Amino acid sequence: MLPNVRNFQTFIFLMLPPLFWSGNAIVGRLMVGTIPPLAFNFGRWAIAFLILLPFCYKELRTLALCWPAWPRYFLLGFLGIACYNAIQYLALVTSGPINVTLVASSTPVFMLLIGRVFYGVTVRFTALVGVLLSVAGVLIVISGGDIDVLLSLRLVLGDLLMLLASLCWALYSWMLVRPRGRLSSAEPSPNWVAFLAVQIAFGAIASLGFALVEWWWLSETSMYKVDLGMTLLMSLLYVAILPGIVAFRAWGVAVERVGPSFAAIVVNLTPLLTAFFSTIFLSETPDLHHALAFVFILSGIYIFQRGR
Repeated sequence: MLPNVRNFQTFIFLMLPPLFWSGNAIVGRLMVGTIPPLAFNFGRWAIAFLILLPFCYKELRTLALCWPAWPRYFLLGFLGIACYNAIQYLALVTSGPINVTLVASSTPVFMLLIGRVFYGVTVRFTALVGVLLSVAGVLIVISGGDIDVLLSLRLVLGDLLMLLASLCWALYSWMLVRPRGRLSSAEPSPNWVAFLAVQIAFGAIASLGFALVEWWWLSETSMYKVDLGMTLLMSLLYVAILPGIVAFRAWGVAVERVGPSFAAIVVNLTPLLTAFFSTIFLSETPDLHHALAFVFILSGIYIFQRGR
């Protein structure tokens, strides 16, 4: 039997998240100035929950799904739905989508560290080499291919925020497939729609809290502005359905089949797709050093997989 990672269905599940999350970075950047980032994040997940609700309301109505295991669902929603996405949209205010997705390529490093420290997963040499190659690709793009720039590198706030977001995502991904302690008895619903909907519900509640703080903070400086219109509505629908529901479902299947670390290194293809879409929608033409970075990222994926 072929390994799961070579199975066509698993390949599709692995590729859908980077495809749609690259679009998420583009849309998030385009919405800067149209709606505050934390309000945009809340709107996204509120819409996603309303879309899923008709397909699982009977199961949710019993409360048997979420309340006995609420700590696990709260942590999944808080880390993966609220924190990761809110921090990413905040990062896009001061950093471009290519840099944001490239800094997020450090996620496999956090995956390996969390797997080793909290789950006792052995870090193979080939896995480490693969991850380091991917991180090298990140550094090449951030430095513009200039070693002097790298030595004097000063990350902007958005890049630093994405490092924090990457840590949140790594924690979320491991908890998704290998909960610890008393949370390990909190089995997810066999209905994946309900399982995702409860995560989104908890995440949306936390996102609402973030959005209210943002509103209070910006209203004090007269900077809070929302331009209602078809552009905002279509953007919210896109990020709710494709980077939201579809990509999160695909990610859940992918980490279950191939593990969080390998799924994360495949998601490092996101910068490649983001650069392509940025060229089309934002006129941010990739340079030669972007191509070199992509070679490093793809090589890292290949070497990581060869050692599996």
